[in-house]
Amino acid sequence: MGLGRGRSYLRRILTFIAFVLAVIPVTGCGNNGNETKKSGETMTFDSTKYSVATFGAGCFWCVEAVFERLKGVEKVISGYSGGSVPNPTYKQVCDGNTGHAEVCRIYYDSSVVTYEELLEVFWQTHDPTTLYRQGNDVGTQYRSVVFWHDARQRELAEFYKKKLDESGVFNNPIVTEISEATSFYVAEDYHQNYFDENGTQPYCAFVIKPKVEKFKKVFKDKLK
Repeated sequence: MGLGRGRSYLRRILTFIAFVLAVIPVTGCGNNGNETKKSGETMTFDSTKYSVATFGAGCFWCVEAVFERLKGVEKVISGYSGGSVPNPTYKQVCDGNTGHAEVCRIYYDSSVVTYEELLEVFWQTHDPTTLYRQGNDVGTQYRSVVFWHDARQRELAEFYKKKLDESGVFNNPIVTEISEATSFYVAEDYHQNYFDENGTQPYCAFVIKPKVEKFKKVFKDKLK
């Protein structure tokens, strides 16, 4: 899908955006009270076989739950990027003093799913017009951000951000940050695969699950 297909791309986003703006979390993606030792940095995974994308769209539990169901996505790892403190903990990031955003690093097979399709899912599954906020999740760590890994990713992210703004799909300007990918720090083990392992937790049941179900209906032809 090339840049010339922007109009079709925007039409698809219109089918989902009303739902995203209507979702209001009943509880926040906050610290669960446990500060466990981080061991995820040694997570074994041969990333050299896949292309990589990094997105922040609010709580990384939500982002992970959506993208790991997308056909062509091999691995989704929750973590922190965009800050100044090396190897931060979840508590440090939540305190808002590290500059990091909660992000997901997505490893994907580009012969099955394209970066443009990943961007389409990204734009459709959060509100990119609210600065440092997604629903009841408030803080700099919840900002909307695309961390690009090469010039093509940057070009595509900037192109579609501009087209979406011009389309008037959103009532307010898109504030998504588009920055070069820098250091990525894997989040604590209990954050990984969070939705699938904690489905009855209130945030999962009332915020993530409805978003995932709607995503599955809209993108049913692209699910694993």
